[in-house]
Parts: sequence; C-alpha cells; structure tokens
Amino acid sequence: MTRSGMIALAGALALGACVGPGRLPDTAGHRPPSRPGTTAPWTPSHPPAREPTPSVPLPPVAGGVVPAGAANATAAGLVRGPDALSLPFDSAQAAGALAAFRVSCPSLIRRADTSGLANGADWQPACTAAAQTAPRDAATFFQRWFEPVQVGDGRAFATGYYIPEIAGSREPRAGYAPVYARPDDLVDVDLGTFSPALAGKSIRGRVEGRKLVPYYDRTAIEEGALNGRARILGYAVDPVELFFLQVQGSGLVRMPDGSILRIGYDSQNGRDYTGIGALMKSRGLLQPGQTSMQGIVAWLHAHPEEGRAIMRENKSYVFFRELSGAPLGALGLPVSGGATVAADPAFIPLGAPVFLSMDRADANGVWIAQDTGGAIKGANRVDTFWGAGEEARAIAGGMSARGTAFVLLPIGSYDRWLARGASAAATGGRGGGSTPRR
Repeated sequence: MTRSGMIALAGALALGACVGPGRLPDTAGHRPPSRPGTTAPWTPSHPPAREPTPSVPLPPVAGGVVPAGAANATAAGLVRGPDALSLPFDSAQAAGALAAFRVSCPSLIRRADTSGLANGADWQPACTAAAQTAPRDAATFFQRWFEPVQVGDGRAFATGYYIPEIAGSREPRAGYAPVYARPDDLVDVDLGTFSPALAGKSIRGRVEGRKLVPYYDRTAIEEGALNGRARILGYAVDPVELFFLQVQGSGLVRMPDGSILRIGYDSQNGRDYTGIGALMKSRGLLQPGQTSMQGIVAWLHAHPEEGRAIMRENKSYVFFRELSGAPLGALGLPVSGGATVAADPAFIPLGAPVFLSMDRADANGVWIAQDTGGAIKGANRVDTFWGAGEEARAIAGGMSARGTAFVLLPIGSYDRWLARGASAAATGGRGGGSTPRR
C-alpha cells in the first residue's frame, strides 16, 4: 500500500489504508542500535506533522461530472485535459516519476486495464522512449509522450502513507502486542468461481463445523482468539504504533539490540476497515490541530482505555509476513517515495502517470499509480507515498490535499476512447458504461 487539508481530518483517517507500501531503507533511517547487552527498547522520535505550504491548484476542465455508482473511468466519463506543455512540471520530481514509470512499464504493457482507458499496446511507444530518456529530460518526456485527460469532474483528494518504524522485541513482554503472521485457518473465497455474477468479488472467513463464518475481529484477536492459530513474528512495544503500522501495511520493527524485523502485508481478516479519526472527529475528541496522525496518536496515548476501545471499532486486522527484501506495491514491484501513489485501478490504470495540482505544494507534480489501498476508492482519489523515516512520517501523517487530477495517457488515447464509445452506441452496446462527454 498516494490522503487532504491535513488539517481537515479526512486524510488522517484514511491514513494509509494501503496494503503494499514500498521500499525499505537498508539502515532504517541510520539510527544507532542500542548498546550491546542492553534490553531497553529503542524509542523512535516522532516529529510533528509538517505544516503545509499552500498552493493554488489548477481548475478542473468544465463539463465533467462523476455519475453516482460509476464503476470505472469509462462510466465516469472523460474530458480532454489541458495541453501537457501547459502543466507545471518540476524537473527533479519528474525525474523520480520517470524512474518509477520505467519500473512499471513491463506490467503496464501486459496488464488488463479495468478502467477502460487504454490497452497494453497503447503504452509501448512511451515505455520504449522512457528507457532512452535521461533523468534531466524527464519533464520533457511526460510532455511529449502523454496527453492529460480528466476523469469525471477531476476533483482530487490526496492523503499520504509511509513505512513506519516501531520498537519491538523477539520475546513476549508485559504490555507488548504480538505481530501475527497469517492464521492457518483463514480462508480466502473467490466468489466468481461460484457464479459469473460475482466475478471480481471475494470474502475471507473461517470454517466452523460445516459453515464458513466471518473471521475473528480485532477485539477477539487482541483477547487471544489466535492462540495456536497463527505464528507470532515478534512483539511491538506500543500497541498504538502497531495499529498504525497495520494501517500503513508494512514497516520495520527495531529490536533492543538494534536488529530489524522487516514485515509486509500478507493478509487481512476480511472485516471492513473503519477510519478511527473520523469517529474521533465526529465525537468531538480531537481539537483543532489534533486531526493529523500525530495528533490522533497523542490522544490515544493520553487516553489508553478509551483509545483501545476506539481502535477496536476498526474491526479490520492485518497479518504480516517477514521480508528478506523490499516490500512491493500492488504491481508486485518496488514503489518509490515521492513518486508513487496508490489509486483505484478502476479509474486510473496501475502503472499510469497522474499529474496532481493541489492546494498543498508538496503533493504537486507527476506521480505513478503503482499501489492500491482499501480506503483508496473512486475517481481522483489517491494516496501519496513518501518512503521511510521520520521525515516521511511527518509529511505523510499530515498529508491532506484537495485539487485537480489529470491522468496522463499515451497520445491518441482520448480519441480512441471516443471512437470506442461511438462504435458501441452504433451497435447498441454499452460502450463501457456511459456516453463519452467532451
């Protein structure tokens, strides 16, 4: 497992919800290990959320709307965007996006696109050119090989995620929370194998007698339901930090001797995700300035009993696996801080570039859709990835931006999309969902 007005809470709560964030640094922020022979846990220093630098976003192109219930980008409708030459690319940021785009190209070419915007062959010329483009020419590359299109109304909401580092132990200690591997009795069911009408839908649960029942929720798991059912990879000093590591989807657990346990998302209990920040906001528990992830964590620490009850209202629970290398995004490829966003592949093809023009300057620029997230759904909803370390936490934890998004498609894609819609209309077909709108 790309969140806005950080100062408005929505972002802090959607907080991550991504299940495959990216690259872990070999030195985990270059922090010194504890002294040999000591058993005191390492304690992370958590800077406050970074204050946003305001920015004036480009306005969306008039005429776009997102019909209620639109299932993908074609159903939401496209509007031709501005000329790529008019977009304010930043050369350094574009260079990072170019590198990420190169990594995604093989998957982008062979993947089936559920958005209806382009097919694999459409991307081949741009991917060939990307391999031959120097980083200093990255902005020119995106301007030359792509055309911006607006999905629906183009109104974007961006949050942030990162790779957290928490303190832990290999052995159980009083008050520590176990980090569970995937339980042996967790069952995945692809409903499409039972009925074509259920294609693309799946559930998770466990077998009880002759029935498949919902898997244990967060409360049951914290009260010991997994005893004997799941391997324990390690223990987290702080259950609150473990909760937010689950939200992020992967991270580092630093042991007292300085060694690192690298963990990544392996599965989830099948229960719906609930953003606790929204609950806290609606109940008046968070004061102005507390609606960042950092503010939520501080409140939970200050009110341990109430905090535990609130965290348990999020019934979703994530299980991990130990990693020997970098965790990967939804494409099965490494993701890049400052260049990767998580997006809904029904609206933005995975691997495609997206240009964001937001009311927060650090979210602006071209990003590559390389990941997905449980809370990242719908048109123009993205989650920006910032990497690992305290700086990444400070940015991602406070990221909440609104503005305009343009998907960058290969030249000619918009006209091909119009032609497909006209052809479907002429033959009485559905054309992917709606009549194209200019």
